[in-house]
Amino acid sequence: MPAETAFFPRTPTPRHALDLLLEGNRRFVDNVQTNWSLRDQVGDTTEAPFPFATVLSCSDSRLPAEYVFNQVRGEIFSVRVAGAVMNEDVLGSLEYACQVGGSRLIVVLGNTRCDVVRTACSRGTMGDLAGVLARIQPAIDAVANALDRAITPEAFVERVAREHTRRQLRTILERSPILARLHAEGRIGLVAAMYSVESGEVTLFEEHFTDLAVAPTESLVVA
Repeated sequence: MPAETAFFPRTPTPRHALDLLLEGNRRFVDNVQTNWSLRDQVGDTTEAPFPFATVLSCSDSRLPAEYVFNQVRGEIFSVRVAGAVMNEDVLGSLEYACQVGGSRLIVVLGNTRCDVVRTACSRGTMGDLAGVLARIQPAIDAVANALDRAITPEAFVERVAREHTRRQLRTILERSPILARLHAEGRIGLVAAMYSVESGEVTLFEEHFTDLAVAPTESLVVA
């Protein structure tokens, strides 16, 4: 059992962890000032932090998870990589956060106006970024094949960003037996969400929680 911080005294359920993040994002959007002592956070998390949630997001400089969700030091395990793409290192980090660190929730967080997705859509490439862009290509193909009318390039990029985020979420359960087991046991939940760089608001569009009274694979699409 992971240790708990002074800022979060009780172990949350996966759904409670999501509520805490959404409440924090509302504070962020509403510009509600918090008075947590930064120095106290350092001392209280030195020995054993308790990251109740894990956020996989793009390395976009506008997307620091602790600010977006208005959480204190030690409460979010943050995994950041260009395009929020899934690879073995990212998946291993998520497994560590939940199996060892005790996180109850994984959030795959895409964002609007994502320059990495825009670069992939424009067939751009550079050096080792080519591998990152290649992992976004399946979402590009899926959106292009589903279109029944012409849309603007910007609208296309936004649809691809959302579809890519959805696919990364589902890849977690498909590729990680460890996380699939934790999910089936009801120990973790997973959600896909988009962060608006215009408003600061986080919007959920897919949830995967296990209610032990129903089938473990049940999921809920909320938007």
